[in-house]
Amino acid sequence: MSGGVALQAFLSGLALGTAYGLIAMGFSLVYRLTGVISFAHGDLVVGGVFIGVLVVLGSIPVAAALDVVHSVGLAVLIVAAGAALSAGVYLVAVRPFLPGVGHRSTRGDVLGWVASGLAAGLLIREVLGLVLTQDAYAVPDPLRLGSLTPSGVLQLPGGGTVAVRTLGVIGIGLAVGILVERLLVLTPVGTAMKAVSEDPTAAALLGLPVRRLVLVAFVVAGALAGLAGLLISPDRSLGVDDGVVLGLKAMAAALVGGLGSVRGALAGGLALGVIESFVVASSVLGPHYADVVPLAILLIVLALGRRGLRSPLREDPE
Repeated sequence: MSGGVALQAFLSGLALGTAYGLIAMGFSLVYRLTGVISFAHGDLVVGGVFIGVLVVLGSIPVAAALDVVHSVGLAVLIVAAGAALSAGVYLVAVRPFLPGVGHRSTRGDVLGWVASGLAAGLLIREVLGLVLTQDAYAVPDPLRLGSLTPSGVLQLPGGGTVAVRTLGVIGIGLAVGILVERLLVLTPVGTAMKAVSEDPTAAALLGLPVRRLVLVAFVVAGALAGLAGLLISPDRSLGVDDGVVLGLKAMAAALVGGLGSVRGALAGGLALGVIESFVVASSVLGPHYADVVPLAILLIVLALGRRGLRSPLREDPE
């Protein structure tokens, strides 16, 4: 592999990894407060994208050029749909199985929230499947990042090329991921969430609205999932069932970074994306192994029983 191709694979992996990282941040944020792994989380990515496209275009998704008004509307709706779906998953599929606010444990009925989370993801896929009957669809790009240069492609040293959109995805994904992580550390809401994650009983006794903060965590996680879909869906064909694999890859990223660590989840997503991109570019493995390697990493991490580089419920404020 030449230096130019390696740089191209690295940048493509960073773009893919920012999406994995944003989804993984949602996994970790929800787990940090509740001890719940939201198994419907990957479906929020696909659900947010398709709901936004269906509302804005009013038709089956096609990779059509959009004007400014429709582009802004689609971008906002995709993120909002992800947040709304996540709130619905919490209220319907998770909250009924969590214990009361004053209970020492936040984990509640584990079998209940696992089963209901899986059922919620299946419901999202089945409802979308009633309208979207094809295996995959091309999705328009509301960010229109490729139009920043005439060709939409930049030459790299050593003979490689990179799409301008790829650089835009890296910039937006990293900026939002770092901003959200900093807000969770530095703002009063983030401090309150940390208090809930460390001791929900004490947080309730101090008057913190524990249930409301958990709902906010789910909304933020859903918005991040919607943004991830907004960033990566125009670069690929997207199917109703693709959220399952996206969710598993993001779960692997969250576990690698330390389940419960928002910062670690973003780093884990970047690492996983780069690994996957080099696998695709490799002459030994190739694209057929693009899904195999990340899922193998997930299985290895689960088998080793690791929680990553950080404690699951505590985030160093430094």
